[in-house]
Amino acid sequence: MEALMGTQNWLYDTILYMYALSLLFYFSDFMDANRRAKRIGTGLLIFVWILQTVFLVIRIFDHLEMTSISTFEYWLGFSWLLVTISLVISRFFKIEFIVFLVNIVGFAVLALNMYSLPGEESRLALSSTMRELLFVHISLILCAYAALTVGAIFAGMYLFLHQQLKDKRWSKYVRRFPSLDTIERYSDRAIIIGVPLLAMSLSVAVTLLLIEGQTSLLLDWKVVSSFAALVMYIIYVVQRAMLNRPGTQLARLHVLAFFVLILNLLSNFISAFH
Repeated sequence: MEALMGTQNWLYDTILYMYALSLLFYFSDFMDANRRAKRIGTGLLIFVWILQTVFLVIRIFDHLEMTSISTFEYWLGFSWLLVTISLVISRFFKIEFIVFLVNIVGFAVLALNMYSLPGEESRLALSSTMRELLFVHISLILCAYAALTVGAIFAGMYLFLHQQLKDKRWSKYVRRFPSLDTIERYSDRAIIIGVPLLAMSLSVAVTLLLIEGQTSLLLDWKVVSSFAALVMYIIYVVQRAMLNRPGTQLARLHVLAFFVLILNLLSNFISAFH
């Protein structure tokens, strides 16, 4: 029984991480209409669907004697249905953005569902799940901070080089810089990686607070500033992907969003969250 539970936990973790990876590729397609990224994201999503189907079948056969469906199976089935619908939309209807948005909801449901694992050792399962969620949150947020820091450096380089070229200052240092297009491309790649990771880490953090019953911490300065930083980055993404703003304007917005993120990091000194 313990071996079966361990296998199921490992499979569930694999589904969650593969789902997150799929969303990263879908976000890349959302930003730059990257067909290759979309194909990889779709392939990973199909793999997630297969793993979810296997997991559901295992749960069903493991609980054949049960007369009712547990909360865990209910929400797992709901997440599986969202993945199925998104794959059908992607294959037959070609509505680009809805696939990404549907799977953001599906991922959030899957992460939130980790705390409802049923069983006789519910307290132990809950404690174990809390540790897993905390590990997922910390892993995602650290990777997000790293990616967004690199992106902000590229944005600063873009503004500096643009000003130097505008003033026609051809120093030896300027000549060692890559082109503006190259800098902008790498800055966008950092955003493509960092923003989904930041969004997913915050969804897991909110899940932790809801599980622990600490809803008052949702108004904590660190939580509020985290979501403020995410909103700033979303504004950047919208302006980059849909409104085609000039590179300098986008770079300034990128730096401003990172400044809000820095304020969030500094809020550790006045926050009760961490």
